[in-house]
Amino acid sequence: MIFNRLTLGAAALALSVSWAGAGVHAEDDPVVATVNGVKVHRSMLAEAQQLLPSQYQKIPLAQIYPALVDSVIDMKLAAADAREKKLHQDPEFKKLMRRIEDQMLQRSSLQKIMSEGITEDAVRARYDKMVAGKSGAEEVHARHILVKTEDEAKAIIKDLKGGADFETLAREKSTGPSGPNGGDLGFFAKGQMVPAFEKAAFGMDKGEVTDEAVKTQFGYHVIKVEAKRKSEAPSFEKMEQQLRTELSQEKATTFVASLRKGAKIERFDLEGKPLEKPKAK
Repeated sequence: MIFNRLTLGAAALALSVSWAGAGVHAEDDPVVATVNGVKVHRSMLAEAQQLLPSQYQKIPLAQIYPALVDSVIDMKLAAADAREKKLHQDPEFKKLMRRIEDQMLQRSSLQKIMSEGITEDAVRARYDKMVAGKSGAEEVHARHILVKTEDEAKAIIKDLKGGADFETLAREKSTGPSGPNGGDLGFFAKGQMVPAFEKAAFGMDKGEVTDEAVKTQFGYHVIKVEAKRKSEAPSFEKMEQQLRTELSQEKATTFVASLRKGAKIERFDLEGKPLEKPKAK
């Protein structure tokens, strides 16, 4: 697997803020490298991995270990050189570090808020609210044959009434992407198809084929209903993580809104002129 050296370097740079001044490590946090006598611990690599793009975060640490070690070594060497050149005293550098510190503090603050108070009871209450009225919704399993003209559709309906096989005709004549699969659309609920198609499909019985072509913006459809069923709500276990994420994000949004409410905020345009305050409704 190939890793972008700049991507790894960015992760190491972000971590350099949190590593500054760190000197206490657990006994089970071995040294994985030294750079001119400065120790690099395994925990640093694990933290660096969590700042990589999401597709790399789930890879076993051992698998990307060499690349991460090299990245941290490069970072340590470049940082030491920059300190010798007094670059850390440069006003622009200090401004950048203040911005990075603000970003890291914001992240830490929101993570703390988002991780607190999301109980299983709260998640279950959200789940119950989400699935209320959703279970038992009707779903239809249908096939269709899509053609350009009404005459073509009428001819297909005539063939079907004469005993022709629907799936075979769909493969031979349908211009839709489901044609090679015998026109199979699988199960779908209301709101997933265009209105005219939905109305026809949900108004038919199992095994029924449309007597007349159904016109939509895509052309003319000949529809066959294969089955009908009542949908089942997803299980709590399947939805739990998604619901926890939603609740956490809502907590963060509420927290930020409360900070804004208690702050004095003034806005200016790009020229530095005060903007008019929005009028209360």
